[in-house]
Amino acid sequence: MRDAWALPAAYPAGEDRRAAALPQRLLNFILFITVLTSFVAFIEPSPHDALVVGLLIAGVAARVKFDRKLTPLLLLLIAWLIGGFMSLVQVGDEMKPVQYVATSFYLCVAALTFASLVDDGDLARLAIVRRAYVIAALLATAAGYIGFFHLTPHSDLFLLNDRVSATFKDPNVYGPFLIFPLMLLMTEMLTRGVKLVNLGVAVLLLGGLLLSFSRGAWLHFVVTAIAAIALLLAAAPDRRMRGRIILLGVIAAAGMALLLVALVSIDSVHDMFIERAKAIQPYDVGPGGRFWEQRLALNAILDHPNGMGPFEFFRIFGVQQHNVYMQGFLVYGWFGGAAYLALVLVTVATGLRVVLVQTPWQTFFIAAYATFVGEAVEGLIVDTDHWRHFFLLLGLIWGLSVATINFYRRSAAATDSGEAAAAAPARARMRPPRASLSATAVR
Repeated sequence: MRDAWALPAAYPAGEDRRAAALPQRLLNFILFITVLTSFVAFIEPSPHDALVVGLLIAGVAARVKFDRKLTPLLLLLIAWLIGGFMSLVQVGDEMKPVQYVATSFYLCVAALTFASLVDDGDLARLAIVRRAYVIAALLATAAGYIGFFHLTPHSDLFLLNDRVSATFKDPNVYGPFLIFPLMLLMTEMLTRGVKLVNLGVAVLLLGGLLLSFSRGAWLHFVVTAIAAIALLLAAAPDRRMRGRIILLGVIAAAGMALLLVALVSIDSVHDMFIERAKAIQPYDVGPGGRFWEQRLALNAILDHPNGMGPFEFFRIFGVQQHNVYMQGFLVYGWFGGAAYLALVLVTVATGLRVVLVQTPWQTFFIAAYATFVGEAVEGLIVDTDHWRHFFLLLGLIWGLSVATINFYRRSAAATDSGEAAAAAPARARMRPPRASLSATAVR
């Protein structure tokens, strides 16, 4: 008889067990460092880029499996990349466009890696992602405060045109980077109670978001917050929880309003906020404005079915179109652009299909999904196709969608097995005596 205390074969005793656990520990450590360094984005390539390669190797060493339900993500990313490689024909052997498409390839690998790491719903791994991302956001925000308030020599390095860019090249990337950790904190406080640490971190990150003076990031945050609260209300198990979410949501909105008033009372913040808060900026309209650029882009898309290649639209017209979906068609051609648009839409549809299923990771899933929806909307006015945190969110949504589907199927199978086991004694009691005796005789 097998010893009840014996360890399963996958976890051998003694030194062998520790050896089997070592690749997993190394993988989790590299995951933490990889996400943590994602805030260093002012150099190319960044430390994060090299660490993603290490994360992939560590995942292979730890025998992380690729769930076949991730195949649609793989195929959509491949289609997008095919369009990118085809577009290189337009620009010859210039190094910069080649590097651009190579970056797209690396980001696709990153998305698939993150998806594979969470597609089993490993709560420890999700906690690592949360902790590392929140710390990364705090470090970036600290750099932003240092820059805006000139707290150290050479602090202007963290500014761009008097707006906070922190450790990023552009305030329009720095601002959105803070939204996912904000949603992680917000969903946790709305569903599990307010902790002073979480509240303090959220206030600091909100201040950093405001000082980016990025209208796209502000829009992104509003859309994301609305989506997150709507999903939390839809997923709430009872009326009491829904009432709590609404109450805390109202209190949070009032708190954010007070924070805004406090920051705007600072002269340097007030002037920039008034200028940036205008719905229409001078560079949005007229010749050379954002909307004029998008009309040019639309005509260029129609004239170039195979795309223009990276940077060609800017080289020819001297402007950017500020729309990631137009960017997809301009750079990757009709095939690649359609693949990118499909990637975003299918991700939104896939996540929505399962995000309301109750799982141990549901609040994390809601935060990631709502942030992705906000980023998809922001893509209408900003180019987001090479944002590292976009592909992190992409991988998390697909991985957690797979984890949720598997969790639901296991739960359904366990329920069916339990019902069958519970019904068996009842069927035996209802069986006619003659049948029971016959069965005994046969045995």
